[in-house]
Amino acid sequence: MPEPSPASPAPSASPADGLRFAFGTLTVLPAGLTRWDRPAARTGMLCAPLVGLVVGVLAAATGLALLALGAGAPLAAVASVAVPAALTRGLHLDGLADTADGLGSGRPAEDALRIMKQSDVGPFGVLTLVLVLLAQVAALAQAYGGSWARGALTAVVSAVAARVALTLAARTGVPAARPEGLGAAVAGAVPVRGAAAVALLAAGLLAGAGAALGAYDAVRAGLAVVAAAGAAELLLRRCVRRFGGVTGDVFGGVAETAATTALVVMSLG
Repeated sequence: MPEPSPASPAPSASPADGLRFAFGTLTVLPAGLTRWDRPAARTGMLCAPLVGLVVGVLAAATGLALLALGAGAPLAAVASVAVPAALTRGLHLDGLADTADGLGSGRPAEDALRIMKQSDVGPFGVLTLVLVLLAQVAALAQAYGGSWARGALTAVVSAVAARVALTLAARTGVPAARPEGLGAAVAGAVPVRGAAAVALLAAGLLAGAGAALGAYDAVRAGLAVVAAAGAAELLLRRCVRRFGGVTGDVFGGVAETAATTALVVMSLG
């Protein structure tokens, strides 16, 4: 869809437009994406945590189904990690690997961005993927081993926290490293106050969900979102300094960093 001219700005996007943009760009789920402009990107990235909720519920349901069929906690954990990867076509994991290769290359920004666009995965990317996936499976296995309900909550918290990080990364003031691609489409699209409000709302709602399991789980769920946002912010700032802005790969790396951090926090204690 061609971008509107400055003299004819695009109309504001409805919540339905935002949901279509969010699900259409962040998952493989059929969404009927019809708008690809800044207003739709703004509303869509504000809706990103809702995408995380759907992904997290599907991941938790898969893990619980395997447990009900007699599988152990490790297999349920693997399934709960595999579902988000499948629903995103592995794009977030691919972005994490490419970001690791770019950061680890030690090359100037332009060369690092070129390395990130290559189809192969370098040693930094492989090592990062292995460690991150091991951490995610280990944390979920511990959660499912403690109780089925805690495992399901952990899967949901991780998925929502990952998308909260995407909303925060798309806030005003964060530039795009390239003039094209998904990174450029959403970079700087979300007002800072709106992004902060979404993050606080998500943390509060997840803490409320954790309260069903006890006061400690309520605190832990809220802290998991806060810690995930903090870890993602550190990576985001490093990438902006290193590459001059964000790309679609950086968004993927931010999401996986947040998801892993949330899982680790949920496994503590």
